[in-house]
Amino acid sequence: MITPVLLCGGSGTRLWPLSRKSFPKQFAHITGPESLFQQAARRFIGEGFSAPLAVTGDSFRFIVIEQLAACELDPAGVLIEPDGRNTAPAAIAAALNLYAKDPNALMLLVPSDHSVPDAEQFRNTVRNGAAAAREGQIVTFGIAPTRPETGFGWLECGEQTHPGVNALTRFIEKPDATTAEELLKDDRHLWNAGVFLAKASVMIDAYRAHAPEILETVEAAVLAAKSDLGFCRLDADLWDKVPEDSIDYAIMEKTQNVSIARFDGRWSDLGSWEAVWQESGRDKAGNALTANATAIECQNTLLRSENEAIELVGIGLENIVAIAMPDAVMVADISKSQHVKKAVQTLKSQGAKQAVQLPVDHRPWGWFETLILADRFQVKRIHVHPGAALSLQSHVHRSEHWIVVAGTAKVTVDDKVTLLSENQSVYIPLGAVHRMENPGKVPMVLIEVQTGSYLGEDDIIRYEDVYARNS
Repeated sequence: MITPVLLCGGSGTRLWPLSRKSFPKQFAHITGPESLFQQAARRFIGEGFSAPLAVTGDSFRFIVIEQLAACELDPAGVLIEPDGRNTAPAAIAAALNLYAKDPNALMLLVPSDHSVPDAEQFRNTVRNGAAAAREGQIVTFGIAPTRPETGFGWLECGEQTHPGVNALTRFIEKPDATTAEELLKDDRHLWNAGVFLAKASVMIDAYRAHAPEILETVEAAVLAAKSDLGFCRLDADLWDKVPEDSIDYAIMEKTQNVSIARFDGRWSDLGSWEAVWQESGRDKAGNALTANATAIECQNTLLRSENEAIELVGIGLENIVAIAMPDAVMVADISKSQHVKKAVQTLKSQGAKQAVQLPVDHRPWGWFETLILADRFQVKRIHVHPGAALSLQSHVHRSEHWIVVAGTAKVTVDDKVTLLSENQSVYIPLGAVHRMENPGKVPMVLIEVQTGSYLGEDDIIRYEDVYARNS
């Protein structure tokens, strides 16, 4: 059985403002009704594949579980990285975890933010690669190129070793435009998908030979890992000593036992808004539009409004990408969309919260959205999942009014517990110990009005929390 290892950390800068550090692109709905992470998980449901192992950050652990549950998938495990260290440490942490359960485990290391419309064809390509992987090869996956792409690394194929699998001749760094044109002319050259298949034991041996410091420090963090609500939390102090590196530089470009499985179907890493435009349905003029976006005399333009209340209209635009969010709008020449991270860096330097934070803040129990924030008052919409509960808490600087607009709320205020249905409300005095729960089987939604001298999220004293949070 092949265990998919879904890498789902990331900083979320390349598809800003839809993707941000608080909710990176793999969890967003970019190309369909499900998130890219959910699409990646579903891609490997089938003969020969076991349940996925996810590697993610602390902030996303409950999002991972929630989105997998929506796909009716129970993961083989979720490893929590205390901090992002690029792909090399994440990969070997997964290999060590799987090796401890089965020394012959086959692991398929996959980014969770790619688009692969033909999942069955990709599964068959993985099955082709498995024959070489079982013989001790590390199999990388090459995409049949469709254009002289300068944003990807390339691979050069050697002789065929198995059906659909060739020996690797060399890795090619991201080329300039002239080199990319030459590579496209020779069908031995493929795009590097950043997907790897190998025995866990083979991966460990490669690190032992070429990246021993990463192996040693990650192994210590794995051995000292603790179980936390079903998650495997890698030791933070030891993880802090782990060198940061990509798996490509750490081992892949140094080891000799590398093969390439060729994939001839559609694939995109969705690494820019131009890539999203290329993967989107377009009209006769080449425009890709969301439901509440309108193009007038436009050509080859991407217009996305991510808020039903915002109508986005483009007039006379050509080769433009415009993304409208409730709190930010980004407009760029589509050929410059790979430079969006520069905008994020600029906003960070200016202290703009939009650089990293979405208006919707996801929590283990659901999510909340700030509707109005003003001096001494704030209005939020709060969505609580069925069966979920917020922590038992109090506030030093604010009082709150709760109005239930959907579902049923079980509300604790000091020593009093009440059930509130739609159109009912309750007042939470400053300093009162309180909790909000959803005892029902449908989502519970309420409007919260906060008033006080300080309204920050850190004005919380927690007494009990089912999610074991300290802050």
